[in-house]
Amino acid sequence: MAAKILVVEDEAAILELVIFNLQQAGYDTIRAENAEKAMIVINDSLPDLILLDWMLPGMSGIELARKLRRNERTRLIPIIMLTARVQEGDKVAGLEIGADDYITKPFSPRELIARINAVLRRIAPEASDEVIEIKGLRLDPSNHRVTANKHEIDLGPTEYRLLHFMMTHTDRVYSRGQLLDRVWGDHVFIEERTVDVHIRRLRKALQLTGMDDWIQTVRSAGYRFSVAPDLSTSDSNEGI
Repeated sequence: MAAKILVVEDEAAILELVIFNLQQAGYDTIRAENAEKAMIVINDSLPDLILLDWMLPGMSGIELARKLRRNERTRLIPIIMLTARVQEGDKVAGLEIGADDYITKPFSPRELIARINAVLRRIAPEASDEVIEIKGLRLDPSNHRVTANKHEIDLGPTEYRLLHFMMTHTDRVYSRGQLLDRVWGDHVFIEERTVDVHIRRLRKALQLTGMDDWIQTVRSAGYRFSVAPDLSTSDSNEGI
């Protein structure tokens, strides 16, 4: 699944150039000419990354970044600042309010794409199109194929997204609610027990490979993906 990038830029020529190059690189794009329109977009659906111009009409990019970092729902969205400011103090100010990277204008499209790829790999690896392989389990986002020791695994779309997220966040425990937000979407309102159903389907698909026990239940906490043996007392095939 292609990463969704919100571009917040008030200069039309730069906006069109950035959008064109992002789409050529395979990203889904959304545009906003000011901070107010950006907030409308973000309130509707969270992007995977925001390219944010420093100098915007009305609310500045710095003010918008600060606002996003204070909000629990938006504080983890990766932000790359775009600006003509080259002074070290300005760069420090952008990074101190929570920007993940900083690109000065003019910039080359190749540099922009490279910076975006680097931030996504570091901050939101599930939004990257890079192949993930862990001890014979291989997931290729470019063609939505999953193989285990070179044998193809048939997964439904939700199980695929769930496995993709878990393989890019190994050894961390996620609650049902967190998985719903990160895999289904933060504006999807469904029962948390739905996660259990899809976890069971994912384990069943992996059962013949012997990798089903990598999807582990942590009692009263959530689920994790780990190739290390589960030494907890909880049954890894039961819900929380």
